[in-house]
Amino acid sequence: MAAIQGGCLCGNVRYEYTAEMVTGDIALKAFCNCKDCQKWGGAPGMANVVVPRETFQVTKGEPKTFDTVGGSGKINKHFFCADCGSSLYCELEVMGDKTAIKAGSLDQPDVGEMQVEFYVQDRVSYQKAQETAQQIPAFG
Repeated sequence: MAAIQGGCLCGNVRYEYTAEMVTGDIALKAFCNCKDCQKWGGAPGMANVVVPRETFQVTKGEPKTFDTVGGSGKINKHFFCADCGSSLYCELEVMGDKTAIKAGSLDQPDVGEMQVEFYVQDRVSYQKAQETAQQIPAFG
């Protein structure tokens, strides 16, 4: 088992998830264009690596949380650094056994091609479609 690590910009919050070297234990690589991701990331959308929640743990610091109600009507819990404001990961009620890590917070953020693109209905005009990804208008 290998530990894949990440954290915030200032280094006060660190996390890791354990993964088999062969599979990476990634449930899904997803790009999200939803309004929450746009606002939270300050960008047209966010790339996510979705992993089994039992493989994920915070190893340093304590992230702050903020809850929103997603388009599904269920709670999206956002975790971020209270010091530098970095977006770290989400726990979505619609995916109760998964953690959606913000790929940009990984130490090695180049995770390859996205498998799915959510909320394509909210994609901004200057953001190109993730061509290899399944296109989903909304989520949940």
